[in-house]
Amino acid sequence: MIEIERKFLIQKVNFETLAVSKNTIAQGYLNSDANRTVRVRLKNDQGYLTIKGASNASGTSRFEWEKEIDFEEAQALLELCEDHIIAKTRYVIPHGSHLFEVDVFHGKNEGLVLAEVELQAENETIEKPKWLGEEVTGKKEYYNSYLSKHPFTTW
Repeated sequence: MIEIERKFLIQKVNFETLAVSKNTIAQGYLNSDANRTVRVRLKNDQGYLTIKGASNASGTSRFEWEKEIDFEEAQALLELCEDHIIAKTRYVIPHGSHLFEVDVFHGKNEGLVLAEVELQAENETIEKPKWLGEEVTGKKEYYNSYLSKHPFTTW
């Protein structure tokens, strides 16, 4: 399956009040190579294993495979992950015909707030909410796998 998404920084507004859901996420990387990442995620009381391929030239598209796994198994795999575990709260916010996922990072990535929107096609038009800031699609420093090795607070 191909994942197509764009990423943005967030303006300082109270976007949380617009959210239809809020999730607690902890994730780590068993492999953070830029050509193939293997991620373990705990989302509330669910576990996931995700494999992603290298991004295309624009950073918008890449292969993604995700499977829900047993929560206890995901917790055990998280113990085997590289470097830092990423902790964040994800808010899902509908706007126009899209859902924006806004991640508020914690711990060593405290202060970073990113929005992602998944698309059906790379050239798909989106209606941008006023709270979206600079687009950072394709900038490696905003990839979670990069943040796990180079936390935002160290920039």
